[in-house]
Amino acid sequence: MFVQITKEEFVKEISKKAWYQTNNIVWTVIFIYPLFSIIDFIFAYSIWLQFFIIRIITDLIILALYSFFQRKKYNYRILLHITYLLLAVTSAVLCNIVDIQQLNVYYLLFSAIILFFNLQVFWEPINSVLEALISLVLLAIFFTLLNQYTLDLVISNGGQFFFVIALISCLVPGARYKIIERDVRSQLLIGKSNEQLKSQNHDINEKNNIIDAQYEQLRKLDNQKNSFINIAGHDLKNLVGSIIMSNSMLKDEDYRLSTDQMELIGYIAEASEKMQYLLNKLMDVKEIESSEMKFNLETFDINTEVLHVFKGLTETAQMKNIHLIDNILKMPLYVNLDKVFSGQVFQNLLSNAIKFSQTNNNIRVVTSLQRQKFVFEIIDEGIAIGQEELDTMFNKLKTLSEASEPVESRIGLGLSIAKLMTQEMGGELMYRSDDNGNYFRVEFHTVN
Repeated sequence: MFVQITKEEFVKEISKKAWYQTNNIVWTVIFIYPLFSIIDFIFAYSIWLQFFIIRIITDLIILALYSFFQRKKYNYRILLHITYLLLAVTSAVLCNIVDIQQLNVYYLLFSAIILFFNLQVFWEPINSVLEALISLVLLAIFFTLLNQYTLDLVISNGGQFFFVIALISCLVPGARYKIIERDVRSQLLIGKSNEQLKSQNHDINEKNNIIDAQYEQLRKLDNQKNSFINIAGHDLKNLVGSIIMSNSMLKDEDYRLSTDQMELIGYIAEASEKMQYLLNKLMDVKEIESSEMKFNLETFDINTEVLHVFKGLTETAQMKNIHLIDNILKMPLYVNLDKVFSGQVFQNLLSNAIKFSQTNNNIRVVTSLQRQKFVFEIIDEGIAIGQEELDTMFNKLKTLSEASEPVESRIGLGLSIAKLMTQEMGGELMYRSDDNGNYFRVEFHTVN
């Protein structure tokens, strides 16, 4: 998170800080300055009343200027310079008219005023240097006009303290100015960072609320899905049961059937058993939602299973004038897999190849043994589906609403399921689509 402050924001905050310090100085002067008359009463009794009036008038002028500057939003530096000038004039006059015995007191008082300003004020150091020069000029002017003592006598009776304090106090505002500038910048950055964090926290809370709402919606959909699976599964099991029962009744009449009809009854029986197996798996919702699918592993000749799938889809291919070419290896190759699910993988791949192939096209089904692996290949030499679309078909399971579109869509569930089942059984499924056509390949480890 990167936070920036603009020059306008920085100047505005600096101005607020400067006016805060200016308020402290002005109001301290307004309340404290008349009390200096107590010192006049003690050390310069003959003139204390006149200077008490002068101090009161000075206070009123400062108060009026302060109100005027705040209302007009003038530069605070000018107000401070005028305030200091009014105080310095009175102090410089007193330092040049009191007796030599009280000179130390009034020079220390003048030093206290300039030191107080430099300890409180927030401005550039050059302003403090200017105030010190004004003080020296005023002292020089009134020394020439009013003082009856020599310069050496004045310096030795408090003047030296004033010069030293005025010089040292001029160094204070520079350090204060840098420190306060750094603090103001840090406060601005912290403030803006907090605002950003609050905004981000608000956005996160809103997104969490959206996620919670979507999660609740997904939970409801999940419950609906489970209900649908249970209802559809039970209905389909009844239908499969009816098929098995009818097929068994036909087998009982085998003496009246031809050889071809008996072969077809065998295919129906095998397909019904596989369908019943898949439905039992489908009905086990907990197994579907678990991280690992449980398979009934058995050792069997996988070439025979491929041949069954091939023969079962031959008629479907002929209906589209598609020629299936049998390059299935005749020697047995044994694997340790779930027979039903592995057959379903081949069924999905070949049926989709037929479904999306053009009429009068050749599709070759090839099996082989390569590096102790059983290899199943489908080579479609027709128009390419496209690699990007194949990626979508193999990697994205679509919703029921999308799968039930009125027009035939290439993006179905069969290929995604085939890839998932292959990986779950420890195999590997690859595919490509280029100018040579479409190619699908499945590999499984064989057993000795």
